[in-house]
Amino acid sequence: MATFTKKAIRDSFVKLLSENPLSQITVKDIVDDCGVNRNTFYYYYHDIPELLESIVDDEIEKIISEYPTIDTIEDCLTVAMKFALENRKAALHMFRSVSRDVYERYQWHVCRHLVTAYIDSLLTGHTVSPEDRQIIIDYTVCLCFGFVVGWLEKGMPDDILAKVHRLCELKQGEVERMIERCETSE
Repeated sequence: MATFTKKAIRDSFVKLLSENPLSQITVKDIVDDCGVNRNTFYYYYHDIPELLESIVDDEIEKIISEYPTIDTIEDCLTVAMKFALENRKAALHMFRSVSRDVYERYQWHVCRHLVTAYIDSLLTGHTVSPEDRQIIIDYTVCLCFGFVVGWLEKGMPDDILAKVHRLCELKQGEVERMIERCETSE
């Protein structure tokens, strides 16, 4: 029952976030929508920011468990945008709210996990120093994070998957060349 109630609260919040900016959602709106009382809400969450943090943390864990490995940088970007693509208005409302940092933290963690899994798969069979590995990961995370945040900043235009594909065509082999240069410089 507890898991069901918690999920109902979360689902109602995401639904309401798809309809209204975060600043216009109240605990009363959430409990009215999901059919629980205020005390039940406060049993699980101190306030709406804690609910938002909880959802974001769970989404991060979900992506980490669903994607222990990743094959391409295009997959990194597509998965990093998955929540936003599936919950467009909710993602924009979070991104444009005073809790923007919570959403950006989510994007950063997701990008870092996906890129690290991708880079580590490319490094199999290569000898690269830990410092160079970290530089390559940091560079690629910043690229992915910046691309996703730029897309959100522009209001999430619909053509993003085509742009992701084109970007990956243009940058094809870049990380592999960085790895090769790291090996020859040792």
